[in-house]
Order: sequence, then C-alpha cells, then structure tokens
Amino acid sequence: MAKAKIKGITVTLITKKEVGRDPFDNPIYEDVEIPVENVLVSPTSTDDVVNTMDLTGRKAVYTLAIPKGDTNIWENQEVRFFGERWRVIGMPLQGIDELIPLDWNKKVMVERYE
Repeated sequence: MAKAKIKGITVTLITKKEVGRDPFDNPIYEDVEIPVENVLVSPTSTDDVVNTMDLTGRKAVYTLAIPKGDTNIWENQEVRFFGERWRVIGMPLQGIDELIPLDWNKKVMVERYE
C-alpha cells in the first residue's frame, strides 16, 4: 500500500513594493502578489490563541507551515487563502532543516484582515 504524502495549498503572499514618492516625499507602495506553494494551513491551538492575545492583543486564527527553502519575508505581511485576506502576526519561527524530517521548517500565525 502506498504512503499518503502530506501536501499543502498555494497561498498568496502580498508584499509592498515602493513605486515612488508623493509630493510630501512619503513613499507610495504597490501590492506585489507572490504565490507560495505547499503551505500547510491549520487552525491555531487554543493555547497559542490565548498566548498571542496576551502578548500582542491580536487573535491568531490559523497557523501556516512554510516549506523549506522559502526566502520570502513573512513578518507583518498579508496573505490570501480560502478566499480571505489575513495578516501575519509577529516573526516566523524557524527550525533547523536537517533536524526536521518533513518539507516545512517555518511557521507563522495569521489573524483575519479586513
């Protein structure tokens, strides 16, 4: 019998790119959408929700597992999946590739973003 392989979904990471300056010399940004394949999405555990609320005042809804080799900046970025927009809470937690047996080595938590 063949082993089932865990496979994530494609999420869209939305970053900001400076495209110019306004008359007051403030930066003008444009959204850049980056598809990231094989991202695992799971509901955030109750303990992590409470801890995040206590530390940041923000409510984590999902935890994303980011595949090894991804070089995108995730901190404070927007993400789109399940037809909704989400915002990353804090910094990604990263493990050592060689010590993690599966395809993912980073995780981030996201909150609902309107």
